[in-house]
Amino acid sequence: MKARIAATCLLLGMIGAASAAEPRGANVPAGPAEIRDIKAYCLDFNWGGRRAFARPGTWAGADPAAHVAWYKAMGANVIQTFCVSCNGYAWYKNGVVPEQPGLKHDFLPEMVQLGHKEGMLVMGYFCIGANTRWGKEHPGLSYGTPSTYHIPYTDEYLAYLSAAIGDAVGKTGIDGFMIDWVWQPRRQSTKGKWLECEKKLYAQLMGGEFPGEDKLSKEQDLAYGRKAIDRCWKAIRKAAKDANPKCIVWLTSNHMTHPHVVNSDMYKEADWLMNESGDLKRINAVKVMIGKHTRLITCLARWNRQDATAVVPAALRAGVGLYGFAKPGGNSLLPLASLLARPVRELKGDDRNIAVLARAYHGVSIDAVRNDKGEFVEPDK
Repeated sequence: MKARIAATCLLLGMIGAASAAEPRGANVPAGPAEIRDIKAYCLDFNWGGRRAFARPGTWAGADPAAHVAWYKAMGANVIQTFCVSCNGYAWYKNGVVPEQPGLKHDFLPEMVQLGHKEGMLVMGYFCIGANTRWGKEHPGLSYGTPSTYHIPYTDEYLAYLSAAIGDAVGKTGIDGFMIDWVWQPRRQSTKGKWLECEKKLYAQLMGGEFPGEDKLSKEQDLAYGRKAIDRCWKAIRKAAKDANPKCIVWLTSNHMTHPHVVNSDMYKEADWLMNESGDLKRINAVKVMIGKHTRLITCLARWNRQDATAVVPAALRAGVGLYGFAKPGGNSLLPLASLLARPVRELKGDDRNIAVLARAYHGVSIDAVRNDKGEFVEPDK
């Protein structure tokens, strides 16, 4: 076992070196070095049925040109799309992670090329705590494959994750990527019992044997969780920055003040930090915990039930970036023209969020509507 751990740790170091040597795609133009205001959106390939990850190959026919056109019409200057989504398959070809079955286009590199031509940053995505393919292929290293966080951050998993990150950053030309669900696993499938691999990880990080589920104190559990997350973060950041020192690492969380992450190096070192719950109260709570360079973002999504007409103006006044996401429609896109032609007051849910964000991204009032000529018209004109 010691030999296997040593070999895996060596692999982690080798991945960083290999990623540093990997050139950006020869035909991928450099993206905008900086943007003043973050105006981001995501057509979210993660989700399929109700509260379930999308099956491998869902939306595999997505057309990069159509997607970039959609984001341009939205007024976004940041496209958040995918390196590897929660089903565990990649959105680009010939990588260390198998591509989505039936992937028609080399989706992510083409998004980068087209997005950069339009002056947009193109960001990828990795779900850190969940990966269905990994769980199925490594049953001893995962608490099943539920549509929630199920992966302990073992040496083997961090080696896989580092390789996937270095490969995506080095090959596709993305400007950075979002990391999601950087949490300790839920042990529902084992009814709270720890896997042997995680007991060994506990001993590795804490310098003493795992005391047993019934004897583990809250203080021990907290200390272990912080160490495991911090080690995972360092592996993520190293893989990204070795592949491209300018790579933007974007952390999202809907538990901004969770004890596992408050005052962590992750908050200090993240390039972008987003409150997925959407309110500015949590944003204000972490301002003292972040690095001088860290940019703050808030989020609109149907699940967080924020009032877009209140959140968006408040964020703009506070200099906080904006982001929204929604599950795609049947053609991998969502209707947009009709949402911009209708008054916001007539819309609900994702439609309302998209409509308010699009108006903010285009620099017009919430009350403006787009006419048949494609021009926004204010109500008094």
